[in-house]
Amino acid sequence: MKAMSEKPTVFVTRKLPVAVEDRLQRDYQVRLNPDDRLYSRDELIERSTGAQAILPCHTEHLSADVIQRLPPDVRIIANFSVGYDHVDVEAARARGIVVTNTPDVLSDATAELAIMLMIGAARRAGEGEKLVRQRLWKDWSPAFMVGTQVTGKRLGIIGMGRVGRVVARRARGFDMRIHYHDLRPLSADEGVYHDTVESLLPHCDFISLNCNVTPATRGLMNAARFALLPDGAILVNAARGALIDDDALVAALASGRLRAAGIDAYNNEPNVDARIVALPNTFLMPHIGSATRETRDAMGFRALDNLDAFFEGRDPGDRVV
Repeated sequence: MKAMSEKPTVFVTRKLPVAVEDRLQRDYQVRLNPDDRLYSRDELIERSTGAQAILPCHTEHLSADVIQRLPPDVRIIANFSVGYDHVDVEAARARGIVVTNTPDVLSDATAELAIMLMIGAARRAGEGEKLVRQRLWKDWSPAFMVGTQVTGKRLGIIGMGRVGRVVARRARGFDMRIHYHDLRPLSADEGVYHDTVESLLPHCDFISLNCNVTPATRGLMNAARFALLPDGAILVNAARGALIDDDALVAALASGRLRAAGIDAYNNEPNVDARIVALPNTFLMPHIGSATRETRDAMGFRALDNLDAFFEGRDPGDRVV
């Protein structure tokens, strides 16, 4: 182990799990955030002074401007997240800063959350809980709180990567028939492949978004695509808010084109569009797809594995830039 004076300095932007912070303090000189404050852009730059590494989360927006202003000592951004759309990777590349993420370890937890969103939206869980908690539940009748059955329905998945494949596997437990779109087909037993989003959507009683945000997928679900879904379809988004055009989503939910939506990721979060919050047919979670104790520890250890490799002169396994 290196002497303390030789240990690289790591600036950690948010409070991390205890086991992860313990390992950081053992192996590095660390600047922690014990109060879990959300730093401003100027604070991010100021607190990076003298640090060789930044360990941020998706809450830190490392835009081109921020990266250009980072102190020259910063050599690696080791994200505590699988997504890295909060980092301007081209600006990092231009500065010679390595960027890593934490893939694989989130798949089970995020897929569980997607299934929860699916069932919660279909069975009107948000409405039901409100009735019980606010003492508004008065009676039972055959017409009371009737939702949509999940079992046996068609599930369309946009993005059959790690998370998408686990969502499909869990959904098969409900005898759901899997249709999917991705850049290329998988084996025949994964489901029915569609080479375009447009050809997929008419076959979806439920549609689950499990792809990354790219220039091609930003605003993926717009008015034209919502119109291709069968009447009464249900949308699930456990990926990124930027995949959805909020105006189109609100219109589809208000009109009944979408029966319901289960959402864990939003545009401009945590400032969720008030129209989405006000709609009764939305089942909403606060971006907690990876929020299990096991997964958060694994994410931290994966980020630290990337840091260890970098500072030992090896190429990090999860390098994206």
